[in-house]
Amino acid sequence: MHKIGVLGGVASGKSLVARQLTELGAGLLDADRAGHEVLDDPEVQLSLRHRWGDKAFGPDGRVDRSRVAEIVFAPQPAGGQERRFLENLLHPRIVRRLADEQRELAAQNYPAVVLDAPLLLEAGWDRLCDRLIFVDAARELRLARAAARGWTEEDVARREAAQLPLEVKRARADVSIDNSGTPQQTRAQVEQFWALLAEDDNPPLSPSA
Repeated sequence: MHKIGVLGGVASGKSLVARQLTELGAGLLDADRAGHEVLDDPEVQLSLRHRWGDKAFGPDGRVDRSRVAEIVFAPQPAGGQERRFLENLLHPRIVRRLADEQRELAAQNYPAVVLDAPLLLEAGWDRLCDRLIFVDAARELRLARAAARGWTEEDVARREAAQLPLEVKRARADVSIDNSGTPQQTRAQVEQFWALLAEDDNPPLSPSA
């Protein structure tokens, strides 16, 4: 089973490429969803309350991700210290979930899985992958997409400062996909990548019934 990791900058279109791969037959490992689930873990919530009090929680008593982002993406050095605390708390739990899900998908005879994770290299989750895709898009376009999510240019800059440079991600990837055009143009490149994977497989890539 091929294990595909997706790299790229903020709002580059990583989730679009991951979704298109699932439409072609890959199983999905969604690190963001796993992170949501981990934040509901009582042990995690207890650790967050011990560290931050009520600052990270909403009126419903659940962890508020926007409040957490304000804490961990605060100016240095405080923001970096709190981000490292959060990563040390969450990442081992997330990677265990992803590894379990990967085994389940393998048991279901999926020919490939795609890992959609914002911090794939930074967290060391590339060790779960044997192929890496870099999703490319110009900064101006990414900023416009981020603005549509309600993020400012400063929000994007803070998040990118916490990640490896794009040049490093691009160099680590096996293939680059340009996502500056339409979703259909991106899909054509994804299909080409999928076809190349299929050349290594017999029978061709498709989930087993």
